[in-house]
Amino acid sequence: MVLLGDTFPNFTAQTNIGEIDFHNWLGDSWGILFSHPNDFTPVCTTELARVVKLFPEFQRMGIKIIALSCDSVDSHLRWISDIKAYGEINDNGFPYPIIADQSRDLAITLGMLDPSELNSEGLPVSARTVFIIDPLKKMRLSILYPASTGRNFDEILRVVESLQLTEKYKVATPVDWKKGQPVMILPTVNDDEAKQTYGNNIKTLCLPSGKSYLRIVPQPTD
Repeated sequence: MVLLGDTFPNFTAQTNIGEIDFHNWLGDSWGILFSHPNDFTPVCTTELARVVKLFPEFQRMGIKIIALSCDSVDSHLRWISDIKAYGEINDNGFPYPIIADQSRDLAITLGMLDPSELNSEGLPVSARTVFIIDPLKKMRLSILYPASTGRNFDEILRVVESLQLTEKYKVATPVDWKKGQPVMILPTVNDDEAKQTYGNNIKTLCLPSGKSYLRIVPQPTD
């Protein structure tokens, strides 16, 4: 099991674009690896099509996308036609690789298997795992969904926006935050430093405790 802050394990794998070395493929980019129970399954097909539609947004944010499913490369190549048909995608190619993991070795290594979901052969399939990895190959976020529940990729985009923003500035994003909305100054930033950075843009909320830890500022920009 990979924990937050761990170096994400490197691996080699076969994909629909050939063999990849994960760390070399990722380079110095952010990355998202998301797993799927099987090819030619309904929820998975909707998810992969949604990611194709969102691919320009991921590119804008400097994120590389890679999927994993417990089937063969040949199966992936056939499945891609269904994904594109469902998503009404007319491009000739497919914008991101899909890892083949028939042996489930990678799913086991990364803690992806869902013991409550079995395939037609009675084998456990991979859960809907999302791993977000930073340019230093550190795992920055993981979300684990059961196989029966499709992911919300708008939320995944929102989370990456937050990770990239808070990596650059000494702020945190509050509940339900979206890009462009106010953020909060970290408690580790003292008032003098906060005033030097944000001047009169700081709104400190008055609380019954008398503590001034809720300091709200506009989202920083370059």
